[in-house]
Amino acid sequence: MDAKITKSSPKEVSLTVSKSDIGTLYIVQHELLKESSIEFAGVIMKHPLTREYWMRVNTSKGNPLKEIEKAAKTAIEYTDELKKAVHSKLKGV
Repeated sequence: MDAKITKSSPKEVSLTVSKSDIGTLYIVQHELLKESSIEFAGVIMKHPLTREYWMRVNTSKGNPLKEIEKAAKTAIEYTDELKKAVHSKLKGV
């Protein structure tokens, strides 16, 4: 995954993301929207053939980049737990 900041201010950040899947960004967006300090978190596909996506995050307080990092970490932890649960069930099959 490649990410580039296209716009940044104390309460808003816009990213261009490539070499990824939009599903991954939707998971991060979902985690972001759980936080009360997030006013907006959106992901769009620039074009289906380019696999380039745009993400924008607005906060009422705090650093939006730190919030993205925190949401991504939470998403990774959740998927690790899911992976362990699936593997433990498959061992019995």
